[in-house]
Amino acid sequence: MSGVLNNTYTDVTFSLNRHTAALGKLQEQMATGSHINRASDDPTGAYRVLGLSTQERALSNHMANVQEASDLIQSTSMAIEDMSGAMAQAKVNLTQIVSGTYGDGATGQQARSRMAGYIDDTLEQMVLSANTQVLGQYVFGGNASNTAPYTVTRSDGQITSVTYAGSEQNRDVELSPGVTTTVFETGSGVFQNSDRGTPVVDSVTGAGIGSGTSSVTGDAWLTVTNDGTNYKLSIDGGTTEVTVPLVGDVSNMAVTNAAGKVLYVDATNLSSTGLDMVRVPGTYDAFNVLLNLRDLLLNTQDLSESQQVSLIEASSASLQELTEILAEKQVTLGSSIGFLENHRERLDGIRFNVQSERSQVEEADIAQIAIDLSRHEVLYQMSLQIASKLMSTSLLDFI
Repeated sequence: MSGVLNNTYTDVTFSLNRHTAALGKLQEQMATGSHINRASDDPTGAYRVLGLSTQERALSNHMANVQEASDLIQSTSMAIEDMSGAMAQAKVNLTQIVSGTYGDGATGQQARSRMAGYIDDTLEQMVLSANTQVLGQYVFGGNASNTAPYTVTRSDGQITSVTYAGSEQNRDVELSPGVTTTVFETGSGVFQNSDRGTPVVDSVTGAGIGSGTSSVTGDAWLTVTNDGTNYKLSIDGGTTEVTVPLVGDVSNMAVTNAAGKVLYVDATNLSSTGLDMVRVPGTYDAFNVLLNLRDLLLNTQDLSESQQVSLIEASSASLQELTEILAEKQVTLGSSIGFLENHRERLDGIRFNVQSERSQVEEADIAQIAIDLSRHEVLYQMSLQIASKLMSTSLLDFI
């Protein structure tokens, strides 16, 4: 009899423990809403959920990269838009100056001086925009985005030179595996033209352009002096000079400044001393154009009014050239923003599919759990009733 009772007790205990464990697991799934609460619940499913979770985190990181890149490019586009608008307005004002709208003589110079003040304000604004920061990074610094890309030299509070100190290489970021985009542009690539043309001289001295390949950029002043015997040429205000010989071929003289830049000059027809402005189309940068234009309007070189107005008109063409470059850059940035938005939507779609697949594997079927709970509760109660009857067995049951 003892052996029978022991076996009965063991069977009843096993059955009750099994139903208790099943009820506990189902109640946990009901409370958490998850089919897998620990790896042992479903090893295969847990492994799959782990992989899907890793993929989802990677997609979220890529989407964050896309959003950050989009914000940076938006800021870059806005800065360029401000610059482009300022230069376009300067071009309109210059047209009025050149057309004589404000008169000539002293009256005209007063108007030009007022315009020089506007150009100076525009220059200050341009430098501020070129040093735009987003999240502590300079958007026009290229790879050197931790330091201001443009530095200025001042005299009596006015900017006298603007120097690019940033990187010459764009900085790209990875949006997703194998997909990159430029987010930090180089200032030299945005604000300077690099399509060098043939130099042009507005000559009052008889100087011409030589056949050599010059390396000067933007606008340069060719100073022609005479020591009583020979003409002398300089492109840095007389700091370095080249003497024109009285005999020999002088059609391609190399005039070098202190920085090592060269202008090839044809001195064959030199007839007087003076200042000639040399323009090199396709090499302008926005800051030096504004600097030269401001100084022209102030007539710092003491030019005749006719020469001054002529050179101002020529400089307005440089403004137009740079305005067009900025407009092209805005179009490029707009395309980049559109690409980023499309890429973000694609990543979001992939992430949604991953989340849906993970939910199917991980989340519990609440309706099925409710049914299973009811079934196991009934079985548990039945087991208790059967156990009570079995455990009440006495010696009389075996007689």
